[in-house]
Amino acid sequence: MFSKTTTIPTCTSRLHESTARSRWETTPLYILALVRRTLPAIAAGMVLVLFSSLSLPTKAQPAPLAGQSAKPLDLDEIAEGIHVYAGAHDEDATPGNLGGFSNAALVIGKRSIAVIDSGGSRAFGLRLRASARALSDLPIRYVINTHVHPDHIFGNGAFDDAQSVVVGHHKLPRALLARASFYLENFGRRIGARFEGTRAIPPTMTVDRSMRIDLGERELILDAWSTAHTDNDLTVFDPATGTLFAGDLLFVDRLPIIDGSLKGWLQVLTELRSIPARRVVPGHGPAFAPWPNALDAQERYFRALLRDTRAALDAGHRIERAIESVASEERGRWIHFDIGHPRNITAAFTELEWE
Repeated sequence: MFSKTTTIPTCTSRLHESTARSRWETTPLYILALVRRTLPAIAAGMVLVLFSSLSLPTKAQPAPLAGQSAKPLDLDEIAEGIHVYAGAHDEDATPGNLGGFSNAALVIGKRSIAVIDSGGSRAFGLRLRASARALSDLPIRYVINTHVHPDHIFGNGAFDDAQSVVVGHHKLPRALLARASFYLENFGRRIGARFEGTRAIPPTMTVDRSMRIDLGERELILDAWSTAHTDNDLTVFDPATGTLFAGDLLFVDRLPIIDGSLKGWLQVLTELRSIPARRVVPGHGPAFAPWPNALDAQERYFRALLRDTRAALDAGHRIERAIESVASEERGRWIHFDIGHPRNITAAFTELEWE
């Protein structure tokens, strides 16, 4: 349905009245997306039919900044041939970070390079590409997106002329199409002029269950998961070094946000523990963490959320009251707790009330 040069244009309509704009501009994108997912499924289907029948124009790409070349990022080599950018996980998209507040990585094989998550803007992606070129002249064959959220995918356009294949979960194209206009408008407001030229580029290679790609004496295993953080989560495992790239299936220090299923995420965490990794690169957090211990805090939070939400529902409590009590012992343990936790309670209530 998509071609590599497909552009999903920025929405030109106002999503909110100007009197409410400042409130929405300071709300994390994960939460805004969760609000939007309440749109009727039939409407999303109509959008898919419409866009699948159109040939969408591609906007001309500007120079990085006044003709200047992009500056390489500061990367940590966490294992042989694996270089990680650790985003400032206490931030959201700003002009300073170019939307790159989550982790991104380069994996270098003998014949080619893979990018794992391209960041939140074309400008950030160009810096990541410059980092790859500073490390190696090998071709960048793959740009792997771990899920639909914009801080992980909006750098894809920086690799468009590098003959790179964009890879993602088989449900990622549909999810991106449903959310692209909203994400582009919101990140554009947050980042400003340096967001210019950013496009929503979907994968041209998708993973139904599992796939292996060869970088040259270095094989990566890509696994598509059932609904957890989102309905399009993908992990990447490098058996040569025992490194797992978990995407946003794992948050360290920053509160995880449910954009999929609480129970589904707990099940996926159990399944992830069977992967014979030695270290993990989380979607948000440090460049790497020990495996599988890095899962423990997130699983503890989710089990408290599940336990207390069920108890609140059994007691007939309203969400407003539950926000004060559900998993309250977790306050102070997570960045952005007071922003994200009420949303997670709402998501848990919606999922569990008809058990």
